[in-house]
Parts: sequence; structure tokens; C-alpha cells
Amino acid sequence: MPDLIVRGGDVVTPNGILQADIAIDGDFIAAVEPELPGGAKEYDARGLTILPALIDVHVHFNEPGRTDWEGARTGSSALAAGGGAMFIDMPLNSTPCTVNAAAFDAKRTALEAESVADFGLYGGIIPGNGDALPEMADRGAMGFKAFMCDSGLPEFPRSDDETLCAAMRQCAKLRLPVLVHAENDETTRSLAQRLTQAGHSDVRAFLASRPVAAETEAIARAGRIARETGCKLHIVHVSSGSGVAAALEARAAGADISIETCPHYLFFTGEDMLRIGAAAKCAPPLRSAHEREALRQSLVRSEIDIVGSDHSPCPPELKDRASFFEIWGGIAGVQSTLQVLLTLGLSPQRVASLTAANPARRFRIPNKGVLAPGFHADLAIVDLAQSSELHQENLLQRHRTSPYAGQTLRGSVRATFRRGRRIWSDEKITAKAPGIFVRPAKGS
Repeated sequence: MPDLIVRGGDVVTPNGILQADIAIDGDFIAAVEPELPGGAKEYDARGLTILPALIDVHVHFNEPGRTDWEGARTGSSALAAGGGAMFIDMPLNSTPCTVNAAAFDAKRTALEAESVADFGLYGGIIPGNGDALPEMADRGAMGFKAFMCDSGLPEFPRSDDETLCAAMRQCAKLRLPVLVHAENDETTRSLAQRLTQAGHSDVRAFLASRPVAAETEAIARAGRIARETGCKLHIVHVSSGSGVAAALEARAAGADISIETCPHYLFFTGEDMLRIGAAAKCAPPLRSAHEREALRQSLVRSEIDIVGSDHSPCPPELKDRASFFEIWGGIAGVQSTLQVLLTLGLSPQRVASLTAANPARRFRIPNKGVLAPGFHADLAIVDLAQSSELHQENLLQRHRTSPYAGQTLRGSVRATFRRGRRIWSDEKITAKAPGIFVRPAKGS
């Protein structure tokens, strides 16, 4: 007898959507079939859609050290409320940044104590820490993140081409991907300096300081280095259709590239930033309606592999500055990813690929990403017929600021299961135990 039967939902599987029951034994799915015999317990999912729980491969939960910005407890609770059961945390903005073995160990310990969801960790690439990459790989790093422009934190300096090339050679041997924030540093820095010196410091000036050309040039350059070194490359938060085109060109030339975008680039434009203000500031910035439409079409054509939230909150006072250039650039949206994608009209199958199956495949996350026997019972049970307006008081993140506040979004997450246990149900966190640290599976 299985521990639990999730009864009668529309199950999003690799072979299509099936009206079926899901039998769960311990952490794992035992069967996905119609009319399974009863289990010790049952959950009635009739009339609801069951997707693999989201794996958010791009979050900044900032623990340890900057939990006044966000913490693993609040950030992972918001993820669970949005249908997610696993995340991979970036090496910044925690203190210390995760750029060596000691910092990696400290972050793992902190998250094991606090996280509602399962989690993995990235290491960081900065000038001079090449010797630390193998040590972090031994400890289970999912990959390594580099900035090709200013990160905003002096303790996490940008990687010049020499640093990036050396790190990619190492990571090719370690069989782990390198993730890059791809914007041309010289372009963004010189434009920002010129505009501010001329007395321009508003939203339009910020948008002008980070043009699409800065993104496409950096993507092309990173693609060339990845091809030359044989390293797997993951371009984070591609903001434009032109950026996707640059990555596809590098892929066609032989680079092993995966492409990630974020819900806010698909939902908003630069004009929305004028209306919303600081809550919508991010880097790369929101783009024109033309670039957003091209990005959406790339999504429809399956040219984009992964959607991650890039959840990067901060205290309210860091969003309150006279100059828009001085405002912390990060969007808080980890709770809204699933609803935004459904609101944009993506099918449940496509959502499942972008937020679960493809992340698990690219980052070699074992036993996760699809609803099939032998995989972890990570489920997001969703009422697709329900739409609702997002109110700030419904957000579980530490600071309830979101550019999506006031938007009507499709889908209501009724329950989230993490390895067979409900961690979100009846509009509250129900986890009885913390999540676990996940290492990448062995392989190429």
C-alpha cells in the first residue's frame, strides 16, 4: 500500500496530460495510472492540474549575512507558495559571498537549518579564486557564476576575459557549467558616467545606460570563450529577443549554451518601469515592447530553455534613492513565476519543461523535474480555472514589494509537495522538516 494517493488530477507528464492518480511511496512516485488502489492517505486533486514542482535555478536568498534583505526561510516559503520545491542559490548577495570552500560550507549549513524547499548551491567566479573552484565542486556545487560587468558588490568583482577563460577551462574539466551575467562592462560603465555627469539620473537615463547591444556583445563574447574551452555555458536572465538571437548564433557555431530568461522580461517593458519605479529596476533592464515580443516568440519557438525568477530583493530603504542609478537593482518575484507563465498563455506542458524538466536536465539534478515513477514526488497542484489579483499582503517573502502587485494572474496553487510531503496547503506553509541539500548527479 502506498503512503499517499493523489487522486484524479490532470497530470502533466513527459508523454502529455493524463487524468490519473499518483501513488507516492516515501520520497518517490511509485505509479502514475488511472484508478490506482487506495493508499494509506489520499489527496483529492479532481478538477485540478498537477505539474512537477518548480525548480528555480536563479534566486538570491542572501543567507548567511544579508537576511535583512531576504532569508532562506522566507524566500523558500514564497517559492513553495508559488508551486516550487527546489531552488539553486546564487553565490551573492550572501556574506561572505560563496567564492571558496569555507563560504560554501557556511551557506549549506545555514540553508539546511532554514529552507522549506530542497536546494542546491552555485559557487562564484572572481579574479584570483581559481584554486577554490575544484574545492567547491567537490562539495557539490551545481555550477559557477561570473559577472561580465559590475555586480554591485565590491566583494564580488567582475570577471575579465582572462579570468573567465581560465575558469571555463577549469569548469570544462570539472564537467560543471559556467553561468554568466552578460553585459559589456565598458559600455554600461561609460554610458552611466556620461549620463550622470550630464545631470541625468532618472529611469530613462538608467534604461539608456544599459542598451541591448551591451547584452548581445557580452553573450557573443562568452559564447566564443565557451566554444574555445569546451565549457558548458548558461546565460542567465536574457532580457531581449536580440539576446536570444546572439546566444543561438553562438550555439550554432558550436558552443554548448543554455538560455534562461525571467518572468519580468516577458511580462513588463521599459515603459512599465517608468510607471512602477524602483520595484521594477533590474539589470539587464526591462526592454522595449518590440524586444519583449521577440523574447516571447523565442519562448513559443522553444529557443529558450529555462525560466528562473532572479528573485533579488532588498530592504525598502535601498529602493529609496534620489538617483535611479543608486537604487538596488533586483526584482522580487519568486512567488509569481508559475502564475505569470500561465497568464502569458503557455501550456502546462511548456511550463513544466521551462521550470522543471529542463532545469533538472541542464544542471544534472537527480530524481527531479518530471512526474514519473522513480522520481521525487515534487508536485504543484494548481487550479487553472482560478485567477486573482496579487496583493502585497499575500506575499511570503521578507519585504512585500513586487512589480506584480495589483496584476491579475492566472492559476491558484492549492498545494505544493516536496518529496511526498505537503509544504504548502490551504494558503499556509505546512512543512514539518527542512529541505535537503542536493548535489549534481555524476556524468557529463
